[in-house]
Amino acid sequence: MEPKNKSQFNRRDFLKTGALSGLFLGTAGLASCATNGSQRSYKGRVKNIIFMVSDGMSHGTLQLADLMRRRKEGRASEWIRLYEENKLNRGLMDMTTGSSNVPDSAAAASSWGSGVRITNGSVNMMDDGTALNSVVPIFRDAGRKTGLVTTTRITHATPAGFCASVQSRGMEDEIAQQYLERQPDVLMGGGHVHFDASTRGDGRDLYTKFADTGYKIARKKADLAGIGNGFQKILGIFADHHLPYTLDHVNTPDLLENVPTLAEMTKQAIESLHASGSGFLLQVEGGRVDHAAHGMDASGLVYDQIAFDDAIEEAFKFYEAHPDETLLIITTDHGNANPGLNGVGSGYSDSVPNFDKIQTFKHTNNWVLSEFRDTVPSISQIRERIEYATGIDVSSEHADFLRRALNNERVAAYDMRNRPWATLGEIMSNYISVAFVGTAHTADYVELASAGPGSETLGPFTKNTDLFNLMLSAAGISVSEVTQV
Repeated sequence: MEPKNKSQFNRRDFLKTGALSGLFLGTAGLASCATNGSQRSYKGRVKNIIFMVSDGMSHGTLQLADLMRRRKEGRASEWIRLYEENKLNRGLMDMTTGSSNVPDSAAAASSWGSGVRITNGSVNMMDDGTALNSVVPIFRDAGRKTGLVTTTRITHATPAGFCASVQSRGMEDEIAQQYLERQPDVLMGGGHVHFDASTRGDGRDLYTKFADTGYKIARKKADLAGIGNGFQKILGIFADHHLPYTLDHVNTPDLLENVPTLAEMTKQAIESLHASGSGFLLQVEGGRVDHAAHGMDASGLVYDQIAFDDAIEEAFKFYEAHPDETLLIITTDHGNANPGLNGVGSGYSDSVPNFDKIQTFKHTNNWVLSEFRDTVPSISQIRERIEYATGIDVSSEHADFLRRALNNERVAAYDMRNRPWATLGEIMSNYISVAFVGTAHTADYVELASAGPGSETLGPFTKNTDLFNLMLSAAGISVSEVTQV
């Protein structure tokens, strides 16, 4: 693991010397040869960058979503289809941060946002309080439009890592304030509590402040329809906190009517930013994939990964229409819980039929547990709610495990599994054959897919901070334009 002090020293030298090309070409994760064996000239060619992050996506998550699409829809997932058709360059990426081989989302996104490996929990800020500039204000100052889209709170760690600088990722009121100051042109996700005067700690009404600086405020899906096709600055906030899990979304009429999907937000963001004619940087996050993995919630995980896959489809359509001036990056910030389809039955023959049961689920494990936040239910109540949500009649013995976990009784030897959500995840593993190694982030080398000018420099193995250098170099933004906050 690279020492923090060395990383910080390199960053300061980088800003002082302006030697972007030397740093870029000399960095160990970016191969100097193109996929066809020769270096193509791409520097400064890129007008648009779309950076897509399925937060907390383990390799197993990618496979499970592909398997579900093949079984339910008769087609591969978009991500895997693009691999199969050799339309994406593919490699692995090391997401080590300044404090751990196991990243958190704040430090992981900051490694892309400012090119430095910092301490987990911080957003583009060194331990000594030095605030680092990040790609959104850098691209803004270079005349490009910028946008952040997510299914989490828009002030959450991953989008913040492209724009904000705070000591702690939990400073979401401050992150919202920094968005107002740094002016990303498009902001879409959840997080109403950090913009509304009645729920912000300082009582400031950020909605009015954003509107006063030219933003169209969207609070419901229908509001997006009225924005039109031209360039428009957008603040779209569609939930108090995070957007709903996809499976709950599509089975709840009110949510389906009022909350846009990640693909719909991505399409709107691309159309608006592209209409400016200035070029753009857009970050898109499928953030609830990570939350479902933390909760060992297989149905939440699979359907939110599929929702991210739908967003890839929108982004790739744009890329195909503008291949010579668009860099597309698709990746994740870390693994989480490492889910996988487990072999069961004679010759493992029961595994896929068990997995197929998820096709008819109505709701997530999170939805099941939401009924039991304030009371410990009976065994029959647990069985009834699970059956309504999934169609599965769990045994009384399994239901009792969940009842005991809800009553704060110890039910597992591994401490990480002594939570109701972990217990329910393990119970469902018996019926759907999807199991998890735990409920936390992992130190996996992650998937890194890319297309467009500059993508050919990404070899089989990349260091996370190299993507910051790639984005600036590909867009032709010189280091002289990069200033400290």
